[in-house]
Amino acid sequence: MGPSGSGKSTLLHILSFLDRPTEGSYTFLGKSINELTDRELARIRNQDMGFVFQAFNLLARSTVYENVELPLLYAAAPAGERQERVERAVAAVNLEEKLWVEAGRLSGGQKQRVAIARALVNEPSVIFADEPTGNLDSKSGAQVMEI
Repeated sequence: MGPSGSGKSTLLHILSFLDRPTEGSYTFLGKSINELTDRELARIRNQDMGFVFQAFNLLARSTVYENVELPLLYAAAPAGERQERVERAVAAVNLEEKLWVEAGRLSGGQKQRVAIARALVNEPSVIFADEPTGNLDSKSGAQVMEI
């Protein structure tokens, strides 16, 4: 929280390895970030971090299922496990009835919930969220914050 231009997005990007700091260093899960390769950072981002972007970053022509499944494909999770985890994550945000709908056909609030389900699907250690409830009604926002 803070005023526009105060560095919130920059901090979020640095902490989540989307950008590298120009000075200093920090550790994540006991590992110095400056000593990790891009490949190692990508693996940590996939396995230990979930992301909810303000612009959602969904694939418009892919279904809700496919969008939520994507991090599991990068993690090479087995098909049965992927299905179970996708269905559980989608149920957590109350979108089961939209599982096979293309993301481009969803409302803003529904897209937000798909992005949240995608962030949850790998059961990350930390979730980085940029205004995760900004497009949700108060009831849905409260439900998401309980997750």
